[in-house]
Amino acid sequence: MGNEVTKSKVIVSLLWKLMERGGTQGIQFIVMIILARILLPEEFGLIILVTIFIAIAGVFVQSGFNTALIQNKDVNEIDFSSVFYLNLFVASLLYLLLFFTAPLIATFFEQPDFMTVLRVLSCTLFLGALNSIQYAIIEKKMQFKKLFLISLGANVVSGIAGIWMAYDGFGVWALVGQQLINQLMLTLFLWYAVMWRPQLLFSIERIKILFSFGWKLMASALIDVLYSNIRNVLVGKIYSPAILGFYNRGDQFPSLLVSNINGSIQSVMLPTLSSYQDDKQRVKEIVRRAIVTSAFIIFPMMVGLAVIAEPLVKILLTEKWLPTVPFLQIFCLVYALWPIHTANLQAINALGRSDTFLKLEIVKKLVGLIILGISLPFGVHAMAMGISISGILYTFINAYPNLNLLNYSIQEQWKDVLPSLLISIIMGSIIYPIQWFEMSDMLTVIIQIVTGVVLYIGLAKTFKLECFTYLLKTIKEMVDRKKSTVVKELY
Repeated sequence: MGNEVTKSKVIVSLLWKLMERGGTQGIQFIVMIILARILLPEEFGLIILVTIFIAIAGVFVQSGFNTALIQNKDVNEIDFSSVFYLNLFVASLLYLLLFFTAPLIATFFEQPDFMTVLRVLSCTLFLGALNSIQYAIIEKKMQFKKLFLISLGANVVSGIAGIWMAYDGFGVWALVGQQLINQLMLTLFLWYAVMWRPQLLFSIERIKILFSFGWKLMASALIDVLYSNIRNVLVGKIYSPAILGFYNRGDQFPSLLVSNINGSIQSVMLPTLSSYQDDKQRVKEIVRRAIVTSAFIIFPMMVGLAVIAEPLVKILLTEKWLPTVPFLQIFCLVYALWPIHTANLQAINALGRSDTFLKLEIVKKLVGLIILGISLPFGVHAMAMGISISGILYTFINAYPNLNLLNYSIQEQWKDVLPSLLISIIMGSIIYPIQWFEMSDMLTVIIQIVTGVVLYIGLAKTFKLECFTYLLKTIKEMVDRKKSTVVKELY
C-alpha cells in the first residue's frame, strides 16, 4: 500500500510539473513567435549575449545551496534563512561586478547598446535571490500545482508587456522589459503563495554543512553554464548577433519541447530518488522507468520536429528566419539524448555522490572543448554538429558510474530505449516525403503531424512496446482511482 501511495504521489507531482513547465513554456513559445515576427534576429542575438553573463552570475546565486536544501532531509529554519541572506549578499557583489565591467564587455563584442542592457537586466539577480528559498520549499514539498499557477500568471503578464513594447517600437528593450517583469511577477507571486519569511538567523556552521554538498553541484553548474555558452560567445564575436539569433532560435524549438518533459522528470526525480537513497534496487527501477518513458515520448517528438522544420519555421517565424532550419534539425539530435543524461545524473545526485557528478562534468567538458576546437575552423554549422557528437559520447560518460552504483550499464540503457528510437526513425522516414507534394506549408505540417502520431502509436501497439503498455496501464489506474474518489464523495 505504501509503494502505491508513493507511486501515485510521484505521478501526480510529475503531471503538475509537466503542466507548470508546459504552461510556462507554451506561453513563452507563443510570445517568442510574436516577438520574432516583429523584432530582428540581431536584437535577439544581443539579448542572448547579455544573458550569458547573467546566467553565469546566477549560478552563484541559485545553484548548489538550493539543491542541498532539497536533498538534505534535516534542514531547518536556520538553514533556510542563512542561505537566503547569503544569496542576497552574493547577488549584490555580482551585480556590482557586472555593472563596472559592462563597458569592457561591450567593447569586446563591439555592441554599444550592450552596456546599458546588461546593467538593467542584471537586476534579475536580486529577484532570483529573493525567490530562491520559495522555489526550494516548493520543490522539496513537491507542490508543483502551486508552481504551475504562479509561473502561468507571471508569463501571461510579462508576455503581454513584452508584446506591447515590441509593437510600440521599443526594439531590444521589449525583450529586456519582458524578462524583468517576468522575474518580478514570479517573485511577488511566490512570496504570496509560499508563507516562508526569512528570520534574523544566520549560521556559518550550517552554511559550511550545506556547502560541503552544494559546492560540487555549484561548480558543476558553473562549468555547465560556461561550457554551454562558450559557443554563443564565439558565434556572437566571430560572426554577428544576427547569426547568433538564428543559431539560438534553432536550439530553442527542440529545447522548448524536451526541457518541459525532461525538466519535469528531473524536478520530481531528485526528491523521489533521495527518499529511496538507501535502496539501490528501487533507485535503479525508478531510473530505468524515467529513461524508458521519457525516451518513448521525446524520440518521436525530435524526429518529427526535424522532419517538419522548414515549413514550420516559415509558418511561425516567416521566411526571414529560414537560416534557423539547419540548426533546428541538428539540435533535435542533441535534445533527443537528454533523457539518458538526466536520469543517470539525478541518480548520482540522489545517492549523495556529488563528487562523482563533478568529475563527470569535468570529463564531459574537456571532451566537448576538444570537439569544439576541431569543429571551429569549419564554420558555425560544424560547431552545432560538434554538440550532437558530444551528446552521443556523453551518454556513455554519464552512464558509466551507475554500472557500479546501480548495476545499470549503458548497454542495458540503450537496449531499453532502442525500440522507441527505431519506431521513431521509421515514422520519420514515412512522413518526410509528404512535403514533396505541392501543398501549402500549413496543410503539409498538419498532415505530417497527424500521420506521424497515428503511425507512432500504431507501431508501438503493433510491436507491444513495454513502455507504451506501462503508460496505458498507469493512465487507466489514475482514471479508475479518480472515479473511485468521486463515487466515495457522492455516497
